[in-house]
Amino acid sequence: MTFDLVEDIATPRLALIAITTYSVDAEEAGRGEFASAVTARVPETWPPEHWEPHVLQFLRDRFASDPADVGWHRYIALREDGGAMTLIGTVGGFRRAAKPDECEIGYSVLAEYRERGYATEAAQAFVRWALSHADVEDIVAQTFPSLPASIRVMEKCGMTFVGAGYEEGTILYRRVRS
Repeated sequence: MTFDLVEDIATPRLALIAITTYSVDAEEAGRGEFASAVTARVPETWPPEHWEPHVLQFLRDRFASDPADVGWHRYIALREDGGAMTLIGTVGGFRRAAKPDECEIGYSVLAEYRERGYATEAAQAFVRWALSHADVEDIVAQTFPSLPASIRVMEKCGMTFVGAGYEEGTILYRRVRS
């Protein structure tokens, strides 16, 4: 089986590959299946910190209801590592039905690849991609105030602090289309 045709994103150091139903199924089947599906090494430390396994079913449901959602929700971030690709993190976003002109993004990098600018590089690329859609006016992200590295990523993506987040205990950053 192959990936559906979707729009991948390239950055100077990363390949951001849109996940599909096929790759979601492979991830749920285990690291070996997932590595084979994405043709990359999947470190033992996968999935990243704060990964919520219920998201895999959420993605399946979204893709089933609207195949055009592939690309919006999650990209895996791969980097070349000794001639092979290695999975190092994720980035993605979604639009709420109540605020269809707003895209909330999220990102995560495995601990052993942090503090190298990968989260910023992936998030900036996703923000550019999301803003290439004329109907997206705002980019938002939320984090916990105790995560300064996440706050720095949001600031480097042009977002500014706006107050309490949508989820309890979080803070919200926003970038308005200029």
